[in-house]
This record gives sequence, structure tokens and C-alpha cells, in this order.
Amino acid sequence: MRRRGQLVRPDVPLVGAVADPTAPDPGAQPRRRRRGGRRAVAAVVLVLALALVAGAGVIGWNFLKPLLERDSAPTDYAGPGTGEVQVQVEEGDTGQAIGETLVEAGVVQSVGAFVSAAAAEPASAGIQPGTYALREEMSAAGALDLLLSPSARLSLQVQLIEGLRADDALAQIAEDTGLAVDDLRAAALDPSVPLPAEAQGQLEGYLFPATYTFEPDVTPVEVVSTMVTRAEQGLVEGGIPPEQWHRTMTVASLVEAEASREEDRPKVARVIENRVAIGMALQFDTTVDYATGKRGVTTSDEDRATDSPYNTYLYPGLPPGPINSPGDSAIAAASHPADGPWLFFVAVDLNTGETRFAVTFEEHQQNVQLFQQWLRDNPQ
Repeated sequence: MRRRGQLVRPDVPLVGAVADPTAPDPGAQPRRRRRGGRRAVAAVVLVLALALVAGAGVIGWNFLKPLLERDSAPTDYAGPGTGEVQVQVEEGDTGQAIGETLVEAGVVQSVGAFVSAAAAEPASAGIQPGTYALREEMSAAGALDLLLSPSARLSLQVQLIEGLRADDALAQIAEDTGLAVDDLRAAALDPSVPLPAEAQGQLEGYLFPATYTFEPDVTPVEVVSTMVTRAEQGLVEGGIPPEQWHRTMTVASLVEAEASREEDRPKVARVIENRVAIGMALQFDTTVDYATGKRGVTTSDEDRATDSPYNTYLYPGLPPGPINSPGDSAIAAASHPADGPWLFFVAVDLNTGETRFAVTFEEHQQNVQLFQQWLRDNPQ
């Protein structure tokens, strides 16, 4: 069926049909219909795309926010910190290794903060191995300052003077370290302590006089081993073979006891060697004092009658071992005695240490009279 001016399409129902508002208008221009449709589709696509982007943005922000907050969080504590933390810096530790130790101990917040602080401070290369008293949650720069400060380093200092007997040296070590004397004495029997076999586990002569610094957790074996090793250092430097170490230390201890002036020590060592060579008794009062446990300038007839292998009035030759701890000077003198024929010596002035040497007994007696005069002029 036709209507004027209108072509009926076979696919469009007419009976009972309601006009579709979205159907194309037959009177409209074809090009405009297509353009309008494309714009509508584009608008829908754009809205959907924006919705997707917005949704992705929310999801992405929820994922990235914790990471960004973590990266932007402070990597260094502020302030001097609180409390006290002991931190151990090992030999050969790098700045990275020290930083890791500090983070683990709760001292600094990040390794990077400490490494940066150390890189900015040339003196950081001078950090010494040891135990340090630091604080919790302190700035990396503050931690570095303490690691460079001697006052923050926790250490035990032991100072032994020349000529100490082993008992006195052990008492001093115990006082300075808090270690027990019995434990220190027993440490001499540890296989890691390099005592000569002739010492028979006795420390006399081998607790070398020096100033030592130990870590707070040092053991008796470590203390004793360090001192014995230092004593033998002088023997090695003097070219003394190990089988002569004990004899040399014995001679050195006699030199330490008998001569206070540096220039006299090689001569005293020579007198010792000259007497031993001809089987002449040394007759040293210092060895008698060691045998009796006394200390003094002179000895009595009773003292000199004491039956002890250390009594060089009764027994010729050297005593069985050292009588004190000699220092480097005495060890050097025992290793390299002066050349000379002397058989006698005596200190004629105990204030200055002036010592006279003699070849004959008659000459020596004259020197002894000088000593006796000094004693009368300086009564004790």
C-alpha cells in the first residue's frame, strides 16, 4: 500500500505499531544521521573510558600509596637518642657493615643514613675496632660522632711497669680487668699461650710491662697470651732462637733488677755472663729477695743463708727462671751484652742509679765503700 510521497519499507510494521523515537527520520539527510550516531557512540565510549580510568586510578592509588609513604618516610632519627646500647665494631668492618650493625642494634634508622654521614666525614676512616656505648634511636651523624670519640669506646686498660713480680702483675691485671687472679694464673697452662717449655707453666718474667687495651669481654687466656706474645717479641727482634728464650729472659730479669740506668744494662749483662762462664756465684741480693719474698736494698746473713735455687749466694750459675718482668731495654741488654772483662759492679748512688764496674775484687771493695758512705749519708 502506498501513501502519497512516501515509500513503505517492508521491515517496519504499521498495524498497531508505535513510532520508534530512535528510528531514523526518512526526511532527514543521510549524512547528518550518520554523524549524529557517531557522536553518540563516541560519547558513550568516552564515558566508559573515563569510568575505567577513574576506577583504575582508585585501585592504583590504593596500591601505590603505602609504597610512596614508605619511600618518603624519614630515613634518619632526629636527636641524640636515649638509653645505652653497646655496639661491637669488628676489625675490617666497612661503613656498610657498621651501618647494618647499628640498624640491628636499634641505634640508627637506616644503613643509608649512616653511610651518607660517614661519606661526608673524612675522619670516619679512623673508626677503630672495639665496643662502643651508643644510644637507641639517635641520628646517624650523632652515632658517627660517638664512634669517633675515645670516650664512647668501652675498653679495659692495664698498665704494668718494668720489674714487677708475677704475683704483683697478676694482682694489677685483676684489679684493672675484673678477672680473677686464679683464672689468670691457670690461663698460663692453656696450649694457645706461647710460654717456653722451660717456663713449666709459670708466668714469672713473661707478663711484659706495657700498657694494654682490652675489650670488655676479654678472657684470661687472651690477656695472658697477649702479654706473653709481647714479651717474646723482644726476643725475636734480638735474633734469639726459641731454645734460648727462657735463659735470655732470666738474664734480662736480673739486669732489670740490678741496673736502673740504660747505659749500665749491657755492662751488667756482661758481668753476669763473665761470672757464669767461670763458675763464679753471682751473689745478687735481688735473687735472695726473690727467694725470701722480701724487698729491700740490702740482705742479712740469715737471708743469704736461705736454701733456694734462686739464692745466687749459695748456688752458682743462673737461677732457674726470671725473678721479675723485664722490659725491652733489659731484654736487649741480655741479648747483646757489652764487651768487657768486668766481674763486679755496685750502685754507689741509689738516687741517681750511678753504678761502678770493676775487674778485680780490690777495686770492687773501693766501690763498695762508696756505696756504704752513701747509705750513711742517706739513712732510711
